[in-house]
Amino acid sequence: MGILLIPFNGIAQINIGDDLSKINYERPVDYIIGGIEVEGIKYLDKNVIIMLSQLEVGERVKVPGEEITNAIRKLWDQGLFDNISISITKIDAGKVYLKFYLKERPRLSKFSFEGIRKSEADDIREKINLSRGEVVTDHLLIRTTNIIKDFYSDKGYLNAEVEIREKPDQAQENFEDLVIRIKKNRKVKIAYIDIVGNHEMSDEAVKAAMKETKTKGLFNPLDSLGPLVINLGGDAIRFKFKKFRDDFLDYWTDNYKLRIFKGSKYIEPEFENDLELIVAKYNKKGYRDAHITGDSIIEIDNHTIGIKIFLVEGNKYYFRNIKWVGNTIYSSAFLSTILGIQKGDVYNKELLETNLNFNMNGYDVSSLYMDNGYLFFNATPVEVFVENDSIDMEIRIFEGEQARIRNVSVKGNDRTNDHVIIRELRTRPGQLFSRSDIIRTQRELANLRYFNPESITPDVKPDPAKGTVDIEWNVEETSADQIELSGGWGYGRIIGTLGLSFNNFSIKRIFKKGAWRPVPSGDGQKLAVRFQTYGKDYLSWSVSFTEPWLGGKKPNALTVSYYHSRYTNGRPQDDPLRSAFITNGITIGIGKRLTWPDDFFTLYNGINLLFYDLTNYGSIFPVGSGNGNFNNLSYEVILGRNSVSAPIYPRNGSEISLGLELTPPYSLFTDKNYSDISDDEKYKWIEYYKIKVKAYFYFELAE
Repeated sequence: MGILLIPFNGIAQINIGDDLSKINYERPVDYIIGGIEVEGIKYLDKNVIIMLSQLEVGERVKVPGEEITNAIRKLWDQGLFDNISISITKIDAGKVYLKFYLKERPRLSKFSFEGIRKSEADDIREKINLSRGEVVTDHLLIRTTNIIKDFYSDKGYLNAEVEIREKPDQAQENFEDLVIRIKKNRKVKIAYIDIVGNHEMSDEAVKAAMKETKTKGLFNPLDSLGPLVINLGGDAIRFKFKKFRDDFLDYWTDNYKLRIFKGSKYIEPEFENDLELIVAKYNKKGYRDAHITGDSIIEIDNHTIGIKIFLVEGNKYYFRNIKWVGNTIYSSAFLSTILGIQKGDVYNKELLETNLNFNMNGYDVSSLYMDNGYLFFNATPVEVFVENDSIDMEIRIFEGEQARIRNVSVKGNDRTNDHVIIRELRTRPGQLFSRSDIIRTQRELANLRYFNPESITPDVKPDPAKGTVDIEWNVEETSADQIELSGGWGYGRIIGTLGLSFNNFSIKRIFKKGAWRPVPSGDGQKLAVRFQTYGKDYLSWSVSFTEPWLGGKKPNALTVSYYHSRYTNGRPQDDPLRSAFITNGITIGIGKRLTWPDDFFTLYNGINLLFYDLTNYGSIFPVGSGNGNFNNLSYEVILGRNSVSAPIYPRNGSEISLGLELTPPYSLFTDKNYSDISDDEKYKWIEYYKIKVKAYFYFELAE
């Protein structure tokens, strides 16, 4: 017979066979376990099963008793079995012999999805991380369901339904397939957000602080239009212009809410962050005690919810007295000027921290010290007295000793040679530490375009005892070379273009064995080749080479380029009806980095020489007879300033250039009347000048 010990969801019991003479259920008897057998398992180790039960041969137990009941519970808690039973096979000489019979839960063969697109299934497959052979436990099913629901919840599908069906695998015993059926349902959008407790800021101002949690868009131009016209007319007649404005704004707010860049969805972690942003906005306006007291989510229907946010604004505070303590290098008056906060200004802790430690838009106190070597500088603002709406601050300064740079190293440059990086560093051994030099070096390394700009990080290792600092620059090589392969339509035919640009080239390694991988690289030189054609009638190619550090000591860039193009009507060269326009050009230029007005300025000087050879081109290019050789010799000078933060995805800075290109004034060197001479003679040497102005400004639209 069987005795059920514990009300499990599956089957867990103890069987004692047919001989009950030695078992008294009212008076349990102590026995020594004489042996334990395990049956029914295929994939698990029997010794592990006995160990998990915490029963041991030689252990004294009561039969019936808690020890065997607990053994069943411990095995059941593993979630690996559908059926557990413990049988007494024999009782002899004070010993009891037990047999465990276990039926293992099925294992996963494969799983599939229903109701969703393949791309979504691929994303979910990575998140649930199921693999063949896993035991299909209740925990596994619940965990999988929750992961999928969270996946869709993050996309705004708060009511997604997940059903997992288990199907036996006909090809393998005790294996099963999982069919995961997903019904996303409609996205849940936010119908309204009510703010409760705000008096100093309007509802719209509070909601504007939230970056991710937005109400759904509205466009109801006809709703309340009649009452609006009546109200506005009455306001105008009675000269109540403030009420006129308020009535119109209320109408606009209630009926026009466009959502172009940000959709409406509720995601709990983002909502929690938005609540913090509300408090931060109040703090910036002087409400240092503002806090959220609670929030509630109201389900309107299956696809819309409402949100209520309860807050306490508190009192508005102002800075009163700001005292500097511990400063010896700079005077308190000078530090207050750098801090930029006056007595009576609205209390703003974020502004205080920014102007003390790191101000992206200007100077700060920390930069003042750290750019002068005071790496160990620290400023701690403390509220020392609060009276009514005024706060007295004490800023406690620890200046420390100046730190000099001891060692500078570079790590991660597998292709780029060390000297290419070192020559761009503003942090040199022996110099005083400067935070501005650290920031500028990051920019210069990013502008090389050899490294991932997001991974350029300085590892600053200070040694306060010695007053020194080691700096290790960690870089991550990225692909600097470019290939251009394009096709376009022009002149009634397809034009093909092939371009190769090697931006980290090494000309001195051309003949070095093993350097062609695929081209010699590592010295920061640039080699570019470009070829364009639409057949035998048109051919154009160019090649250019740039050495950014001519001589290796100063950043003077030498650029040499050659250009050739040929347009023809396709006739052979010996055909008298052949038309051709052939251009050959060469450019030599020197670019230099300036130190005045600041070291963001550059100056470029270049000489351009072009030769034009025309044959029977008068009908196509109506200048002169269409035959002959023409020349263009010009000088070009460009003054530029580039303070862009990053070359690929700039966040701030500007790029401005002013250029002048001109030819020699040939007309001043001759007595010929240019209005009377032929075009062939007039344009033998082309005369002109050009002024070019370019300006680009970059700033962040949003954080």
